[in-house]
Amino acid sequence: MRKVLGPIAGIVILLVVLGILFVPSYNKFVTQEENVDQAYAQVENQLQRRLDLIPNLVNTVKGFAGHEKEVLGDIADARSRLAGAQGPEEQADADAALSGALSRLLVVVENYPELKADANFRQLMDELSGTENRIGVARQDYNNEVATYNRQVKRFPGKIVATVFEFEEKEYFKADAAANEAPKVDFGEDGK
Repeated sequence: MRKVLGPIAGIVILLVVLGILFVPSYNKFVTQEENVDQAYAQVENQLQRRLDLIPNLVNTVKGFAGHEKEVLGDIADARSRLAGAQGPEEQADADAALSGALSRLLVVVENYPELKADANFRQLMDELSGTENRIGVARQDYNNEVATYNRQVKRFPGKIVATVFEFEEKEYFKADAAANEAPKVDFGEDGK
């Protein structure tokens, strides 16, 4: 009887030790994965806020600069692309396209001083600027959560738990490659 109980007791002790090592690690993965998902939801929330502001901004500009159809069309296309984007990489690409279209809109606005003086336009631009800041903070928070989660996936004993329970590395929200280039500023040929 002792010969049978010894190996059984050894197996039980081994299982208890493994449970003590791996259960907290598994629970940590679940918590971190939820944190990543929550942070990503905040990025999406802020992107949606910007998508909601843009039609009002475009309509205000249309009233002053109706013949700027190409820029306004580009904004509408980029907005649609961002609304249909799936995942951080696709959303980052669509977001970059929308940011570029909005930049071109701001160049158009420079040609219409009466538009820049319009209270409704100024309010919309202030809201859009605040939203852009919140998007930046939400992206940073998301990437911080992803970094914490991905470190856990790569470290021991997390790597074992991640492999067994199929926890995979998460994608960072990356800036567009064009963000590495300095913007070109042109004050005109004669320096005025």
